[in-house]
Amino acid sequence: MAESLDLKDPWLVAVWPGMGHVALTAGYYLLSKLDMSAFAEYEANELFDVERVEVKDGLIQAGSRPRNRFFIWRHPEGKHDLILFLGETQPPIGKYHFCRKLLDFAGEQHVERVFTFAAMATQMHPSNRARVFGAATENESLKELRRLELELLEDGLNGVLLGAAAEIGVRGACLLGEMPHVFHQLPFPKASLAILEVFATIAGIELDLEELSEQSRAMEQRLSELLEQMEQTYGRSILSGDEAPTSEAVEEEKPSDAEKERIESLFAQAQKDRSKAFELKQELDRLEVFKDYEDRFLDLFRRVE
Repeated sequence: MAESLDLKDPWLVAVWPGMGHVALTAGYYLLSKLDMSAFAEYEANELFDVERVEVKDGLIQAGSRPRNRFFIWRHPEGKHDLILFLGETQPPIGKYHFCRKLLDFAGEQHVERVFTFAAMATQMHPSNRARVFGAATENESLKELRRLELELLEDGLNGVLLGAAAEIGVRGACLLGEMPHVFHQLPFPKASLAILEVFATIAGIELDLEELSEQSRAMEQRLSELLEQMEQTYGRSILSGDEAPTSEAVEEEKPSDAEKERIESLFAQAQKDRSKAFELKQELDRLEVFKDYEDRFLDLFRRVE
């Protein structure tokens, strides 16, 4: 993947797409606010297939496989540096092999601990505080989660990566942010915010969370209103129902010329100041076009040689 860097006691944070965009939102926020730099890419083409190809003006484009990228951040006080792994999708086959390769790479970088982020869908109301659930690969990390008064997982799947980490004796933990199960298809930044508050405490990182807090408040209001409309329509409590109706996706529309101009303006701002990148990410998410701009967005964080 890449040569070994001289990192200070690094920790690895690994995120993939999942419910509520919870893990990826937290990962992208770290990427933007810590001004991380691209480090390496893990090409595992044998585990991924080409799902579709694009056609532009009648010309068929070459198919592409999901990308798996690493970014680094050096702690200014010489504490634990961070390696962030962003995977576009989880491999449909060979998950354990994929995770072992990922851990082998982490071992080459002398990674001390591994963290994963995820969502925990419950019957919570969108306006309630999002709890953080946790699970660990060993007792020391478990005690840490208890000291932080996290909800501990009693059963369920903790993730293949952490299972592989436990097998080889690497310290690891999963942080899961709570979100309403009825809105599992929609972004829920409040869960990402709760995860990052806990992670920043564990890692000793000063992280400006104001933008994510604002996004969380806006989404909380939107989902609370939507929930009220749904309950009026169905005449019953949606959250407590065993088979609550899921929210319907909004019909996809292409950005207007004005919206495209705003996207370009935000890209220009983020190019000069990468702390502005999360504002760009929010706009791309709002317009539901992030996948169209994902490579270009992540290119903002290319390592300068």
